[in-house]
Amino acid sequence: MHGFRGVGPSTDLVLHAGLVAGVEVRDVELIRNGSNALYRVAGGAVARVGRPGRLDQAAKEVEVSRWLRTQGVSAVEAVAGIHQLVMVDRRPVTFWVELPQHRAATPAELGAVLRALHAAPRPSGEGLPELDPLARCAETVETARFLTLAERRFLRERLADLSQRWQELPPELPPSVVHGDAWQGNAAVSGSRAPVLLDLEAVSVGPPEWDLVPLAADAVRFKGIERQDYRTFVAAYGHDVTDWAGFDTFADLCELRGLSS
Repeated sequence: MHGFRGVGPSTDLVLHAGLVAGVEVRDVELIRNGSNALYRVAGGAVARVGRPGRLDQAAKEVEVSRWLRTQGVSAVEAVAGIHQLVMVDRRPVTFWVELPQHRAATPAELGAVLRALHAAPRPSGEGLPELDPLARCAETVETARFLTLAERRFLRERLADLSQRWQELPPELPPSVVHGDAWQGNAAVSGSRAPVLLDLEAVSVGPPEWDLVPLAADAVRFKGIERQDYRTFVAAYGHDVTDWAGFDTFADLCELRGLSS
């Protein structure tokens, strides 16, 4: 094992994790360093280094990946035949099959893969957690050092208001398995293949509208995509979430969650 390219706080962890997992690790290259760090290693594999103490979360991602594939929903694939779920310095490390050259899904492609995901039956066994739209937001508000007292007070009030509005949402579509962070960059397309779902950390059970709102809000509130592109998304999925009375609440929730991340 030798050689490093890129800079990241968890590079040494990848070397150690590779030894434990039985994965050849050399010429490590940092792909992304955020809440999780991704590294390209030898043999067409990618190492994902999670947040400290989140072994259960990493285990869920591996199991969700395997379950999705049994349901005919394309998703990033965990490397088989190795010892997954290695812990190094309290950080979970998992290994994934590297995708070929790819692009982000179009709105229509995202709508189609979300329709397939939401139609899948819930997995058996212990199942998935319930969607928590404000997961870790309160912790971020309390610990973010750059916030002023006035900003922290405003965000606390905003969290309390949105938590109450979440409890009072009018029903619409029946609950389903949801991706939890559904945007075009989390559905990768290689050539003529079906979109592959990435970043399975937030997969849970909840209102399917949660996966529909980010693109809808991008079209309606921010003009991030053209309305015609949004219409192709609606046509592919079969439902327009902007007609729902809870749309504004979900859009506000998504915006606050995006801010906290």
